[in-house]
Amino acid sequence: MPHRLLSTALALAALASAPLSWAQGPAPAAPAAATPTPSSPEKKRLVERVIQLQMPGVENLGRQLAEQPALMMGQQASQALQRLPAERREAVARDIQADLRQYVEEMAPPMRDRAVRLAPGILTPMLEERFSEQELREVIVLLESPTLRKFQNAGPEMQRALGERIVAEGRASIEARAKVLEQSIVRRLNPPAAPGSAPAPAPAPTAAPAAPRAPAR
Repeated sequence: MPHRLLSTALALAALASAPLSWAQGPAPAAPAAATPTPSSPEKKRLVERVIQLQMPGVENLGRQLAEQPALMMGQQASQALQRLPAERREAVARDIQADLRQYVEEMAPPMRDRAVRLAPGILTPMLEERFSEQELREVIVLLESPTLRKFQNAGPEMQRALGERIVAEGRASIEARAKVLEQSIVRRLNPPAAPGSAPAPAPAPTAAPAAPRAPAR
């Protein structure tokens, strides 16, 4: 279908997984600069446990970063498809979808592994600085809550249902507005000639071939 790529891109964007639990809500104010104190072994153990509990979100972040270029290229391709002959659109869209899927399948695992490798070194000092041992214990209790786990497990299905409905109801208006935006960008990139500017010189007319002269007698 000609709009399949746009629908896929919108759905994937809507289904972008929830942020890490500790990252939800407004960003806290930056703490005042202070000399860091060495963390106790107990605090290090608590921080390690928090990061371990957040690893599913860390892996998800890596996958999202791998998917972003494919989403953007899919959106651009969906617009370019409209300029193809109607009889070619579905086949080309199917081939492009296969290319985008292959890209994500190749790039998501290394990006996920990189996120898992980098997370402890980046998150450990932040957690050690911003949370006390008691606060870390409370965070662990929350993250280990069976109710919270049940809610988090239901999150992808709820997001999928909402995303599909948003795409279904918003596709027409988004495509119409995107077309207007595209036309506006084209006009800005190709502005009309300024008033009073000399028109481009017309090509010189091609001289007519001379009539054959009558042979001399």
